[in-house]
Amino acid sequence: MSAPLLVIAIGGNSLIRDSTHMTVPDQYQAAGETSHHIAAVIKMGYRVLVTHGNGPQVGFILLRSELARDFLHSVPLEVCVADTQGAIGYQIAQTLGNELRQLGIERAVAPVVTQVVVDTDDPAFQNPSKPIGPFMTEADAKSHELEVGWHIREDAGRGWRRVVASPRPLEIVELPVIRELLAQEFIVIAAGGGGIPVLRDATGALQGVPAVIDKDQTTSLLARELSADVFLISTGVERVALHFRTPQEKWLERITLDEAIRYRDEGHFAPGSMLPKIDAAIDFLRGGGKHVIVTSPEKIEEALQGHTGTHIVPG
Repeated sequence: MSAPLLVIAIGGNSLIRDSTHMTVPDQYQAAGETSHHIAAVIKMGYRVLVTHGNGPQVGFILLRSELARDFLHSVPLEVCVADTQGAIGYQIAQTLGNELRQLGIERAVAPVVTQVVVDTDDPAFQNPSKPIGPFMTEADAKSHELEVGWHIREDAGRGWRRVVASPRPLEIVELPVIRELLAQEFIVIAAGGGGIPVLRDATGALQGVPAVIDKDQTTSLLARELSADVFLISTGVERVALHFRTPQEKWLERITLDEAIRYRDEGHFAPGSMLPKIDAAIDFLRGGGKHVIVTSPEKIEEALQGHTGTHIVPG
């Protein structure tokens, strides 16, 4: 019998601690800290697949492209996603490999550049909503909106950010490769940034499309396709809360699928923050999954042991 499969989604913002730690060495250090905890759960006996966000990093690439537009060609959004899959995948693979060697574990880590099929008629293309790039003041945001044509939106009380189309993931192109690597005991990094969005035409040919797919939705789809035992969403808080950052704040330890749906429908979770994570958890459990955990990177081991985190189960 194979070891249980744990699918871990790491938030792109967890690789950037704050506005004073955004350089590549800073991100590398943050990736190493998260890898330390992932290595610990591999030592616990789990097979592991890691996905990651890329919102800030894609924003940086686009900003560089904008600043260099008088000297170099622009970089299409879907290519930015591919670039971040390579860069962040490299950081996680290297730091995780180093952590495993310190534990005496000889396991290969394989980053996979991952394409994800979306629908050309997805309504998201008419309603950009996915935050990318760094946080801005309202004045800076409005300036970019007027001068560059960006779609701008306030992000869960944390500041203003650019938003782009975020279509729903339908198919993970490299799924057979990912499945085979896991079967061969590789630790896999895949679907970075939600995957490179592509369209499939009537002949089966693929073509990139400018969008960013929600990382948690794609990870939920991937976890369902792989029949993962646990889907763990690593984010900026130790537990999910009702009435977050209010005097009525209540931290959730264990809830059912029905409770998660009710809390979501009551409006407890902010778009662009906790809402997509809860939606992804609901999709996973509705698709036959048995266990979702939401917690912070440094609490991953404790959460898997049942000591912390928010645990969402079928019933």
